[in-house]
Amino acid sequence: MPIKTSLKRASGWLYLNSPAGRRQLRGARLILMLHRVLADDASAELPHRNELCVGPQAFERLLRWLPQHFECVSLMQLLQADPVLSDGKPRVALTFDDGWRDNALNAFPLLQRHQVPASIFLSTDYIGSRQRFWWESLGETLWGSHGELAQRQLIEQVRKIGRPLPAAFFMNERPHARSNVLARYLQSLKSLSPQALHLLTDACPTESLPQALDWQQVRELEDSGLISFGPHGASHALLPGLDDRRLDEELSRSQNALAQGCRQPLPVYCYPNGDHDLRVRQRLAAHRYPYALSTRAALCSPSDDPLALPRIGVSQRNASRPSLLAWRISRGAHG
Repeated sequence: MPIKTSLKRASGWLYLNSPAGRRQLRGARLILMLHRVLADDASAELPHRNELCVGPQAFERLLRWLPQHFECVSLMQLLQADPVLSDGKPRVALTFDDGWRDNALNAFPLLQRHQVPASIFLSTDYIGSRQRFWWESLGETLWGSHGELAQRQLIEQVRKIGRPLPAAFFMNERPHARSNVLARYLQSLKSLSPQALHLLTDACPTESLPQALDWQQVRELEDSGLISFGPHGASHALLPGLDDRRLDEELSRSQNALAQGCRQPLPVYCYPNGDHDLRVRQRLAAHRYPYALSTRAALCSPSDDPLALPRIGVSQRNASRPSLLAWRISRGAHG
């Protein structure tokens, strides 16, 4: 294990177990951000998946670890209750972005086993449809998950639009190193227009199952009493880049879809990619959302704008080594 990782783990453990750390966390509120729970841990460990994915063993380890240090509550309990608890134990709420199908298949059985509540924020256009998230489709096709022919064809497509894969992807034989190159490359594609990303996604093979949940699954999870749902946009468009008309239409479409598909949608908006600005927050308030979630890594504070609440991300790396998550929490406490 690298020395830097060892130091972070030791620092995280000390933060949670020292009197100073416990004092700092007294009455604290923490929102954790997840996306996917894959069927196995080995798949989640590759760098191009690590930040958005956890495996079932790592996720269960997280669910066992959290109650040792936090009170696991629903998001609305965390947002609406007095942050100063009688026993001083900090509160934590789990959130999932996008509405991946594996939230029902892999995450929910473990949440149910451990009786930990969670909130899932849906990109509503994807729910019950065959629409696909570009990062997943491009990343897995370029990785070779859908076969060599599909990989070669997409490599040629990205070359034609002036975004060739780096030479290091082809020259390095070690999977972890190649995955690191792919992760950085996918990050660079965020600068492409939505239209270009859609065209590239359409060039990828379709999977046997939809990537996203369907509305029947949404209702079944909600009926469990453990899972709540809120909006993560309709099309997953980055809101600051939309003009006023398209912004209002995007907000209304997701709001209406949830009103029809859920019994009690959350009054909480989750910004796609965490992107927001003053105009977006003002339009969100006009749509009567009292809360919204960003991706700023920090603990919740009484001074936070309720329409820009922070969250701390959970990855395969820190879910499988919770002391690393504790280190990230300690950094968030100072942010």
